[in-house]
Amino acid sequence: MATTDTLTLTIAKVDQILFEGEALSVYVPGIEGVMTVLPHHEPFVSILAAGDIVVTEVDNTERTLSVADGGVIEISTNQATILV
Repeated sequence: MATTDTLTLTIAKVDQILFEGEALSVYVPGIEGVMTVLPHHEPFVSILAAGDIVVTEVDNTERTLSVADGGVIEISTNQATILV
């Protein structure tokens, strides 16, 4: 169950879930610069550039996923969905 200090995060390709669960933050390469998404972020949709997505998991470990072709991120109601 999610706490108020986490956000529900899904990172997926068309045919594969790369990450699904709770996170403390996610760092993404936006087309106009890097962004850090924290719990309770304002809703938005943005295009992502190629680069690294860094997820800080609830145990403070970091997971890095490289994105070669960019993607899109949607934030809504304490949930983030990234499609790459």
